Amino acid sequence: MSVWQDQLRLGPEFFQDPHGLYAESREHAPVRPVVMPQGLRGWLVTGYDEARTALTDPTVSKDFEGSRDLVQRHREPDRPQMDFGAELAAHMLNSDPPDHTRLRKMVNRAFTVRGIGHLRPRVEEITEGLLDAMAGSTEVDLLSALAFPLPITVICELLGVPLDDRDAFREWTGTVISTEPPAVIQVAAAALVDYMGRLVAMKRENPGEDLLTALLQTAEDGDRLTEVELLSMVFLLLIAGHETTVNLIGNAVLALLRNPDQLAALRADPTLLPGAVEEFLRFESPVGLATLRYTTAPLRLGAVEVPAGEFLVVSLGAANRDEAQFPAADRLDITRRQGGHLAFGHGIHYCVGAPLARMEGEIALGALLRRFPALSLAVDPSELRWRESTIVRGLHSLPVRLV
Repeated sequence: MSVWQDQLRLGPEFFQDPHGLYAESREHAPVRPVVMPQGLRGWLVTGYDEARTALTDPTVSKDFEGSRDLVQRHREPDRPQMDFGAELAAHMLNSDPPDHTRLRKMVNRAFTVRGIGHLRPRVEEITEGLLDAMAGSTEVDLLSALAFPLPITVICELLGVPLDDRDAFREWTGTVISTEPPAVIQVAAAALVDYMGRLVAMKRENPGEDLLTALLQTAEDGDRLTEVELLSMVFLLLIAGHETTVNLIGNAVLALLRNPDQLAALRADPTLLPGAVEEFLRFESPVGLATLRYTTAPLRLGAVEVPAGEFLVVSLGAANRDEAQFPAADRLDITRRQGGHLAFGHGIHYCVGAPLARMEGEIALGALLRRFPALSLAVDPSELRWRESTIVRGLHSLPVRLV
């Protein structure tokens, strides 16, 4: 029997509660054939050890150009074709060395712990301003009031681009990483390409002391970034620079409100916050499924050998709930001894913005809990809806009461 006759299909119900499926897969088939919502066939990886191997093995590729033919071969018949175009895909997350090394080097220094240290006062200032605006309300959507505007403001200021279009940008990027029909996604992708082009043109006319200007000058003086690479880099930095933190904050607050003993422990001892942030990242990882990669040679993952030329769908969220690595993994424990979670990936594609996301999450959560000691959910948890995205794990909204 073909493996594809016993394949798992990810449908709308998966996004609302993936952890039951993850647990069953880890126990019985930590590497198994899967069909993604858009009809692409691959292998779902849910075990921790298998995930680490898939994320680091040098025979596994993320090269965008090399994946085009594979997409055609592994897309189910009669499914609409979708192609973002190189302007949104030719970035370092979709490349292998040496191109990946070259592209990452250009931004790596800006996102190290030392590199983002000077941003802390500004992140604190933005956070306090957002909390001030919330203070006059009894109830707010925490995502719209805090979790989204904080990181998008920070990354836009870091890049040196205006915030005027942030709501439209949020809608476009949300669509691009969703499971909407391909025609809808293509419209949003085209809008993003146009938006990126306007940003780059604006910055060419008005250079400043910012990251986008630095990237432009590198492209023009050193001839190291092509126009397509530049547009794609801006797209990656903007979307990755806010999505992870949005969902880190939202998922963390939901986890605390559903685990009042952990909320009480954190309120009683705020010094636990750095470790708590690591536990939030592990417990409900902001990136559920890592971006696609594919085998260039047969790859042994646990008891399964995945043939060459197959897509790997690595579930960071599932690996981070593997009991073999994290005892009592389904329990939130802010005092858990940290280390080893895969929320930011692993290996050469480890998230370059991880230090910034951690800092923003720590500042936002600490300030929120101090300012609003009566914080509570404004709806029954069953009413909350998770976004239907094969990349991010986050809520559509998070209504909370402040008093």
